[in-house]
Amino acid sequence: MLIKTPEEIKKIKAGGKIIGRVLSALAKMAVAGVSTLEIDKRAEELILQAGGKPSFKGYTSSYYDPPFPTTICASLNHGLVHGIARPDIFLKNGDIFSIDIGMEYPLGDKGREGGRGWFTDTAITLSVGKIDPKVKELLRVTRQSLEVAIQAVKPGKPISIIGQSIEKYVKKQGNYSIIRDLVGHGVGHEVHEEPRIPNYYDKHLDNFIMRPGMVIAIEPMISLGGHKIITGPDGWTIEMADGSMCAHYEHTLVITKSGCEVLTRRPLEKFEKLF
Repeated sequence: MLIKTPEEIKKIKAGGKIIGRVLSALAKMAVAGVSTLEIDKRAEELILQAGGKPSFKGYTSSYYDPPFPTTICASLNHGLVHGIARPDIFLKNGDIFSIDIGMEYPLGDKGREGGRGWFTDTAITLSVGKIDPKVKELLRVTRQSLEVAIQAVKPGKPISIIGQSIEKYVKKQGNYSIIRDLVGHGVGHEVHEEPRIPNYYDKHLDNFIMRPGMVIAIEPMISLGGHKIITGPDGWTIEMADGSMCAHYEHTLVITKSGCEVLTRRPLEKFEKLF
């Protein structure tokens, strides 16, 4: 994992501030009767207006894989991540809706080869209308587990402490499952970088020490059922194998000399009523 320079961090921080505002605007659109494609189109519009580029749309992990088709990952209910925004999928009361969004910013940066920008990544799970109390608690636990993990980030500590703090917190909250096959990651130069950051304790990461200048994305993913996942019929959506409700929250942050700074905070985030 590359340590980012102060100048690089400044640019990543600017992008993080923008994508936080974008996600805040999208969250307000998540009401019954709105199609997921309508939210997706607005996401792309806002990113382009800000001078950025959607980092998920067109993304492919290998030459042989098809490019991802939409700006946001739009996942409903038992859909965990990588859902495609569609014109025929409308939000309805009782749904929970996850928006995962990434941005490359600014475009045309003379400091990068090919004028590429810098990457940030963030996600939120929202309730649509009134939801089941158990699902509401799932959202609260998942969101709070992210905050617990953020508090654990400190230079000189092993990266494994992040997953350890999430796992410890979630286990105390009740009968929840942490998804094990998907993880957080480094970010900044690329959409995904090393290290992998699982949401559970992994002893193999005990020797990976956090240092100032590292930029990472932490993203707890938790379900009301088991932890096994499958790829849905559309070939994209990763969903819970047992059909259980699941939640996903994410922030990009930079490790500092004294702790960390969250770069993708949404405006007035601490006052949000998401569920």
